[in-house]
Amino acid sequence: MLRLVLPKGSLEHATLQLFEDADLALTRASDVDYKATIDDPRVVDVTILRPQEIPRYVADGLFDIGVTGRDWIEETSVEVVTLTELHYSKATARPIRMVLAVGGDSPWHTVADLPPDVRVHTEYPELTRRFLEKHGVQARVTLSYGATEAKIPEIADAVVEITETGRALRAAGLRVLDTILVSYTELIANPIAYADNDKRRAMEQLQTLLLGALEARGRVLVKLNVDEANLAAVIGLLPALKSPTVSKLYGEDGYAVETVVAKSDINILIPALKDHGASGILELPIGKIVQ
Repeated sequence: MLRLVLPKGSLEHATLQLFEDADLALTRASDVDYKATIDDPRVVDVTILRPQEIPRYVADGLFDIGVTGRDWIEETSVEVVTLTELHYSKATARPIRMVLAVGGDSPWHTVADLPPDVRVHTEYPELTRRFLEKHGVQARVTLSYGATEAKIPEIADAVVEITETGRALRAAGLRVLDTILVSYTELIANPIAYADNDKRRAMEQLQTLLLGALEARGRVLVKLNVDEANLAAVIGLLPALKSPTVSKLYGEDGYAVETVVAKSDINILIPALKDHGASGILELPIGKIVQ
């Protein structure tokens, strides 16, 4: 039913892992193959392409649904439907920022300080041009094919580049003047395909699986037994996703308790639970959490 396109490059591994976690694992002949399949009746074929191209191909109807960054949606200025943000990146859940940067010793401190004909290099020429025009800056914007931060000062006066932490820019001796865009990875759809009731339902179901897998990351299910005298103390220790589930144990003066907690808290939580009278403590992995 749905033709799906996923990003190649820096987002590839994280995207494929997310789909696997959502029980939508891809099968392909090799790690460099551009075609793949998913054993799911809602997905008829999968193509893996550069994220720069994905918004335009989805907008043109070559694919029904795809994963790409907000930065490339803005750069291409095409009409797509954003189904949801997917708050992940290479190794973190931080978004990327698109920033305007200059040399650390530059006399310019705001966008308005940039002189006429300033040389700006970037992988996002259209978005950069629109941003500078909005601020009244007449610039010579040039497409960069990589290593953009290395082009100051000999080749460029300023650059527009993406960053997660700013570490690479600082290492290159650059200083950020302004943030142009904050970009998350997004699940997008072709507007015509989205208007089709059957396809929209399939898209929403895939979205539920993906978001459920993301919600489960970093969380575990904790199950334990506790007697009535210690129940209140144990409940007080549990940081729950919602309220803990508490059930009376059959034929015993005690309760079974279960709740979802952050994996990062578990090494402190389990000994504390035991100290407060909990027994039979189980820590279980979670595949999905669907709200």
